[in-house]
Amino acid sequence: MVDEQVAATALLVGNDREVDVTRAAGSLIGRAELVAGLEQSLRAGSGCFVLLAGPAGIGKSAVAHHLLRRGEGPRHRLTAAPWEADRPYALLSQGFPGLATSHPLDTATGLAGRLDLDTLLVIDDAHFADLESLQTLASTLRHHPEKRLRVLATATTGELRADPAVLDLLPRIATDRPRIPRLDAQQISELAASYGVALHPSMAGRLLRHTAGRPKPAVELLSELPRAIWSQFDPTLPAPAAVDTRVRRALAECSPLVRRFAEATAVLGTDTPVRDVMILAELDADPLAMLDAAAEAGLVEPAPRGLTQVSPPDQLVRAAVLSGLGPARRADLQRRASELVDDPVRSLRLLVAASPVPDAAVAERLDALARERAAGGAWGTAATLLRDASRLTDDPQQRQSRITRAVDALIGAGDVFRAAALVPEVESLRETPLRDAVLGYLAVVRGRSAEAGTRLGRAWDIVSAEREPETAAIVCQRYVLDALARYDGGDLVRWADRAIELGDAATPPAVEAAAIRGLGLAGIGRAKQARRDYEQLTGRLGHGAQAQRAMLARGWLNLITDRIDDARIDLESSVPTSYLGGSARISLWARAWLARTQFLTGECDAAFATVREALELQESTGILLTGPLLLWTAAGVHALRGEWSAAEDVLVRCDTGASDYQIMRVPSLLARAHVAEARADSAGVVRALYPLTRSTQPSSVDEPGHWPWHDMYATALVLLGRLDEADDFLVPHEKLALKRDHRTARARLCAARGRLHGVRGDVTAATASFEEALELISALPVRYDQARMNFSYGQTLRRLGRRARADVALTTARDGFAAMGATTYVERCDRELKAGGVHATRSDSTLTPQEDAVTRLVARGLSNKEVAAELYLSSKTVQYHLTRIYAKLGIRSRTELTARHIAALEAETED
Repeated sequence: MVDEQVAATALLVGNDREVDVTRAAGSLIGRAELVAGLEQSLRAGSGCFVLLAGPAGIGKSAVAHHLLRRGEGPRHRLTAAPWEADRPYALLSQGFPGLATSHPLDTATGLAGRLDLDTLLVIDDAHFADLESLQTLASTLRHHPEKRLRVLATATTGELRADPAVLDLLPRIATDRPRIPRLDAQQISELAASYGVALHPSMAGRLLRHTAGRPKPAVELLSELPRAIWSQFDPTLPAPAAVDTRVRRALAECSPLVRRFAEATAVLGTDTPVRDVMILAELDADPLAMLDAAAEAGLVEPAPRGLTQVSPPDQLVRAAVLSGLGPARRADLQRRASELVDDPVRSLRLLVAASPVPDAAVAERLDALARERAAGGAWGTAATLLRDASRLTDDPQQRQSRITRAVDALIGAGDVFRAAALVPEVESLRETPLRDAVLGYLAVVRGRSAEAGTRLGRAWDIVSAEREPETAAIVCQRYVLDALARYDGGDLVRWADRAIELGDAATPPAVEAAAIRGLGLAGIGRAKQARRDYEQLTGRLGHGAQAQRAMLARGWLNLITDRIDDARIDLESSVPTSYLGGSARISLWARAWLARTQFLTGECDAAFATVREALELQESTGILLTGPLLLWTAAGVHALRGEWSAAEDVLVRCDTGASDYQIMRVPSLLARAHVAEARADSAGVVRALYPLTRSTQPSSVDEPGHWPWHDMYATALVLLGRLDEADDFLVPHEKLALKRDHRTARARLCAARGRLHGVRGDVTAATASFEEALELISALPVRYDQARMNFSYGQTLRRLGRRARADVALTTARDGFAAMGATTYVERCDRELKAGGVHATRSDSTLTPQEDAVTRLVARGLSNKEVAAELYLSSKTVQYHLTRIYAKLGIRSRTELTARHIAALEAETED
């Protein structure tokens, strides 16, 4: 293992063509699937010619050399060179000196005579190979299959120096042409970690975009740049030294006119009109001639949409061209370019790049544009503009305000990692209300309730609403978010009203406060008013990022108030982050509640996919507040599927992510209760949910429809025999659900009440409660609740001796759970149905269905108490059944029962 790691490291730094990037275990980062496929292709019984083609730096040679090292049998490595491309058989003569050459077909016969069986031939830079060598290899494969020659050739796409005949031949003789994937952000992070550089997700994404996901330039930059640069907010990444040298050489070989064309293209950037390039470069020559020459030099390329636009080939070439301009010339071009582009953001950013010293006029323009974009909810763009403005601001107080607002905008956009990169700078500034409000905002989205309370409290203490109404409104709006995280509806509404009163209704703090205010109203029982308010607000905002916030909140409200289909529409519309730089924070909330909607409607696969995508977004943003919400649904799906190990992993993550914020704590407890209920662990359900019964909880947690926990807790109390306690617990929640006229809350509580009646032996009352529960939700698409209630109904009826009616309810539940893929409950339904024995025939000499169900569970190792919970029996009844089972089977212990049951199963399998 050590030798393999040393060899891998040598390839990392020693190969001047590609970079072989390995994990500590020796496998290629991001290439495991590709390598496995190539190994399978190269192990095929017949000969093959595998062409591994892709852009420069993508890792072709690294993969080929990896396979060459690990290959078995005879192996050869050949490397083509452009200066040998016009020499016939130059490539083959490297590995087979003295090979007799004439016609490729005859040469193939001679080559076959010198090949060992199962030879692996790796060809680097096959696009520079001479035509005759490739023709010979093709003929060898066709006419001498008994040799089982395996060829793995790498080729760089877009190489202008390659012979067109070779480029045409390579894909035609290839038997396989696998695609080489670019690295993603996570793999870029792993790559950096292998060099001892810890990249936060935002910086990993920046490096990904700069290198287009190619490992070689990424490794070069990681090796060449100071480590401190990777923790900066928005560093300007250069080209690697090798690319810079190549580009400078290409520029030197161009005519002055072509060089000016390439330089102007680099300044203006991607998809620039050729007209603007010609104006900036001050050229009146033929633009097509300029384009041809610059493209041949690898300095520009036409845009995909046609010849009217051009771009640098990639960001690395652009960076190299810009660095070669020199500060003065580059600044002059950037200033003139700012007058050519139509996009005001691009125009101002060009001016920023051209400004080596503070410039108050440009800073004011940046600030004004940032305010405009923030008003539209484009927080990411606003943050960049404000950061630029702070760099060009000489006045210390103004600079402080702008950098603080930049951090605030980054948090609004959901880019917590980039915001955190600026925190040390913000914390070093003198204390102001805005500074404390921003740091409190960051604490909220990180789930740090105590810190948020301290920061926001200090901000409110020192702000003057009369002198600084805009700042005071911002503090109030941050308190709105804090109240939402605490799930305190009354407090939320109070702070939202203050934020709206302090500023114009169109300002970002007022809009965000209004968007969240309806959730506070719902939390204090005024959901109807909240709905009316949202209809007005969404109509006023129209479209864009601010409307996204209002739509998310309306979708959340719709889910709380049983408007399931409307909730799905609103939440799905709130997921995208393309609304003028829409917020990842809002998208995460939308995904969390969309996953919950999908879970309730029985779409477990869709719910889990939504959670998985959202957790990836959370990982890249650093927003922790929504984590437990997402994990709650994940735990529920795993529990329904019987994936207990995965469910426990999720619960560990829930515990790790939980905080004093109710928005994190409540779903963490519910996730644990979900898993316990699926395992028929009533004591576990009570332990998980007991903290929610404490009087210290905000009243909004008990509002019907917000958090579905009351029926779970009451049912668990019933199953544990704590009947009076369950009764006392149910009464106030039943009254509140009836007062709010909340259908699903009433239905869930009715089902719990039915359980209680059943245990007390009141058939009529139990039946009435369950029938009312099912009637209440019959018109709602809450398939999970419908299946769950039918299961409880069937269990209760069976215990009461109403086996035929129990069979109907249990069959309905089973069908519902089966449609959801809820194998845990399908199996429980099957056991209940078998225990009911409606369709079974038996004699006194065989086990009853109930006894058979007990036998199967005991044979699985369950205790009497666990069997009782699973079959909804008392422990005494289970012991009674065991006594009869022992007598019927002539055995005396659980061990004998288990052995007999296993033997019976094996006999059935053999039959």
